[in-house]
Amino acid sequence: MGNFYSNHFIQTEGVPQGSVLSVTLFIIHLSQILNFLPSYVHGSLYVDDLQISCQGSNMNMIERQLQHAVNKLVAWCDKNGHTISAEKSRCVHFCRKRNIHLDPNIQIRNAPIPVVNDIRFLGVIFDRKLTFLPHILHLRKKCERSLNILKVLSRTSWGADRTSLLRIYQAVILSSMDYGCMVYGSARPTVLRRLDTIHHSALRICSGAFRTSPVESLYVICHQLPLHLRRQKISALYFFRAQSVPKHPISQLKFPAFLHRLYAARPSHILPFCERTKMLLHDSDLNNVSVQLSDFFTFPPWEIPQFSFLNPFSGFDKSSTAPVTFQQLFHHHRYQYSSFLPIFTDGSKSDGHVGCGVVSPSDTLSYRLHNSCSVFTAELVAIFCALQEISPSSQRNFIIYTDSMSALETLSHYDTQMHPVGLEILSILQFLRNKSFNIIFCWVPSHVGISGNETADAIAKFASAVLPRALPYVDIKKFFVSRLFSLWQQKWDLLTNNKLHSVKPSIGLWPILPIRQVDVKLSRLRIGHTRFTHKYLIFGERAPVCPTCHQNFTVHHILIECPSFKSHRVDHFHLSSVTLQDLVGEKHHPNIFNFLKTIGFFMSI
Repeated sequence: MGNFYSNHFIQTEGVPQGSVLSVTLFIIHLSQILNFLPSYVHGSLYVDDLQISCQGSNMNMIERQLQHAVNKLVAWCDKNGHTISAEKSRCVHFCRKRNIHLDPNIQIRNAPIPVVNDIRFLGVIFDRKLTFLPHILHLRKKCERSLNILKVLSRTSWGADRTSLLRIYQAVILSSMDYGCMVYGSARPTVLRRLDTIHHSALRICSGAFRTSPVESLYVICHQLPLHLRRQKISALYFFRAQSVPKHPISQLKFPAFLHRLYAARPSHILPFCERTKMLLHDSDLNNVSVQLSDFFTFPPWEIPQFSFLNPFSGFDKSSTAPVTFQQLFHHHRYQYSSFLPIFTDGSKSDGHVGCGVVSPSDTLSYRLHNSCSVFTAELVAIFCALQEISPSSQRNFIIYTDSMSALETLSHYDTQMHPVGLEILSILQFLRNKSFNIIFCWVPSHVGISGNETADAIAKFASAVLPRALPYVDIKKFFVSRLFSLWQQKWDLLTNNKLHSVKPSIGLWPILPIRQVDVKLSRLRIGHTRFTHKYLIFGERAPVCPTCHQNFTVHHILIECPSFKSHRVDHFHLSSVTLQDLVGEKHHPNIFNFLKTIGFFMSI
């Protein structure tokens, strides 16, 4: 405390309570326990949550193997000052067939481990038939209670705005349904659909939509994916993220050939996680792509790479400076660094084409990259290719020119989470500098007539030679999410009879009105389901009929067609003919609510 220190003492066992290193030291110590498992028993450990498993067709053999593994774990714990409790341990016998095998009898110090029908491990409930029905029922009940948070925060006429409600829903409820969906996603579709009612109820509360509103309209008006597409998104991104991590357990899973034949013969059986994800990617450009590994330990903390670059054009704004001025500045710069061989790099991205180019005094290189790569990745790959081209040279002084300030800034700020191609560049740059290479980087403005940069840009745009490279996770993620939203848009395009589709044919984020009551009424008008026009569906009544036109009242009829309100339309909209998009589109008409109040429809929405 202050300038006073406590007396020294020896920690004979355990870790100091409250120490910042206690958890880390405990994890490092306990992680050794997996090394004492026999090869025929598999185990996984998260902090102090341990599970071991063994599979086979002979229950007596499985029982002996598991008992042997448990005895080894107990011996390790006794030696290292830990205790395994039989009362807190559980055993589950996973088998789809009924009453063929007896449950195993596993003991800890002669105390039997209870055999149960389901077990919670890291927040997911596993039942013995792996239907995940207990987990989904528990999850649904938990989320139903959490829906009350949204209900007390808002009503249709007052309360929090839609943006705030959606954020609360995503943080409190949707996050619970997202967690572990890669695991419980193997449940039957009929079981998974039990969670859809939670999703729909939450979106109705957030948007204030009427109870009869179609669920497809709820997805679009709130800009929220359907749960089955959301699970596909999370599962695929987890699959790609796991591939980017060296020695991830998932990358070591192999699907035997005989199981391929088994699942092909029984299409009703749901595939394991990795195979399900590969099926999702089968029709996309990401099928069979390799993900670039992210090596977080490329540089130790005491050898952080140093990177800097030149900018001889600082102080000159490109929008207000003539190209000839930049050319003169570049010629002066080249005069100063005439002893350095210039190498120009550039990346290019257009519809259906991504390329990079490298221009040196003796050669030019151009490569085509995967369509999912960003232009930022293309710029970094161009720099990496330039460094590879430099490596066998006998010349030692080089200067690399690039028009990507973002690439240079990224390389200047080293971080373990930085772009994997950036880590490759810093690694090869350190290697070359250790071999006495003197390499300088310099930024140049694009499209101002600097010949080397213009040449690199041209060859990058028309590159045809494919460069086989693993793809960065960040590019794959953006590309896959874009494809998933395109799939959602295609399904939405088919719903031409949906009332919201005529107002909002393209899925996207629209402005939200800050006043809850007005925003709810506008949402109901866009969806086409209001209390006045659709409450008959709830109470089993007849649809309301327009006394003038003798047809059912609809939002379209009231706002656009009915001649009884024509004079009011001209007064408020100054047009005799208007469309729904004019009135309730992305930018709604400023007089729409005054019109509704005038005809007496505002309070009936």
